[in-house]
Amino acid sequence: MDLTRTDIYLDGAWVAPSCGQTIAVHNPATEEVLASVPAGTATDVDRAVTAARTAFPGWADTTPAQRSAALDRLHTALVARAATAAETVALELGTPLKVATRIQVGLPLTVLRSYVELAARPPAEETVGNSLVVREPIGVVGAITPWNYPLHQVMAKLAPALAAGCTVVLKPSELTPLTAYLLFDAIHEAGFPPGVVNLVPGTGVEVGEAIAAHPDVDMVSFTGSTATGRRISHLAADRIARVALELGGKSANVILDDADLPTAVKVGVGNAFLNSGQTCTAWTRMVVHRDRYDEALNLVAKAADGYRTGDPFTPDTRLGPLVSAAQRDRVTGHVTRALTDGGRLIAGGPDAVLPERGWFVAPTVLADVDPGSALAQEEVFGPVLAVIPVDDEEAAVAVANDSRYGLAGAVWSADEQRAVRVARRIRTGAVDINGAPFNPLAPFGGYKQSGLGRELGRYGLDEFLQTKAIQR
Repeated sequence: MDLTRTDIYLDGAWVAPSCGQTIAVHNPATEEVLASVPAGTATDVDRAVTAARTAFPGWADTTPAQRSAALDRLHTALVARAATAAETVALELGTPLKVATRIQVGLPLTVLRSYVELAARPPAEETVGNSLVVREPIGVVGAITPWNYPLHQVMAKLAPALAAGCTVVLKPSELTPLTAYLLFDAIHEAGFPPGVVNLVPGTGVEVGEAIAAHPDVDMVSFTGSTATGRRISHLAADRIARVALELGGKSANVILDDADLPTAVKVGVGNAFLNSGQTCTAWTRMVVHRDRYDEALNLVAKAADGYRTGDPFTPDTRLGPLVSAAQRDRVTGHVTRALTDGGRLIAGGPDAVLPERGWFVAPTVLADVDPGSALAQEEVFGPVLAVIPVDDEEAAVAVANDSRYGLAGAVWSADEQRAVRVARRIRTGAVDINGAPFNPLAPFGGYKQSGLGRELGRYGLDEFLQTKAIQR
């Protein structure tokens, strides 16, 4: 299918961009050009922000029921495109189709449905003494999203912003913009008023910076690297604009001595390798009690051996390619350095057999990783797992917290109270106990350099609201 797009979405219509330059979109499994999209400019951003600013008063004045109905129409339109969306993610990102269907598309549909319901029942007004406390939409939101979950990361910003009564200008990643175009086809079909939602594809240097620095953007919501989040914060700080940041992670999977080890290892490896390791919440550090370390390594090696790399559309493929040649080279560089630093290769590695074409990295496990080494401290963003032995619970907590990041993590123990006690001591925004399922209504976000603010559920809605006190 021809996925090339030539327009941007402004003021409720597909229109020509301000210049004729384009960005090539590659299929990471074949290395071939898949399509192209416009390379937006600062001029396009200004047009989009103007449209969003003009539309804001009308959208903010709609009733909760009207906003909920609009989101419900979007949900219906997107459900009709779900199979195509999963195929598009598999093509432009390389996620195996089964995973793309269940997570890359299934999760954002669940998130959207949650905001259909939340939009209909916004935060209640409150009386405090002689003050009426009300919540109001913050205004025009600039949403800048990454490539690794090209529909979910957009939906986690777009849905709550619209539910709150904000208008939006979106810049998707230039590596995976095609899924955003499919979403905007659904948005157009849903019939949002002109200017409420706008799409400007392009590079971070051109479009991302223009959004972050624009004087009429009231809030910037960004997901991506900590370095880029720092840059966006600086740009927004010049005008004291609100910033919400979901940044990097180096999550620890703490397996205590009384854990169900086979299950903890199986689930832990699956989490580390999900989406070829291109997941900010991936449990990339497995912290294991020394008494069970050798047993854990045997289980890890067997589990990693079950992750077949290959064509995302082949049913038995469990690990697709990385998104780009640059990302593949970055990940393999981390592995090479880890081996030099004394890591012991348990599975995968630079000499593993891989498909002849495509930007693949073998599922890789290194043991005896020094907690202070680069592999244990830096976000690799590939299918690479570091296994770290510890002597006791205290040491496990210390290793888990020995990171500038604090996004997610896990604790395994036969004693749930013990697991919760340890989880409370881990400085991250989320901790899973014994493989508990993901909750799309729970707050999602990080401590330390993993970001500011929260997404999902009512906590995500709160990010896009201002608080006003009216004295009577």
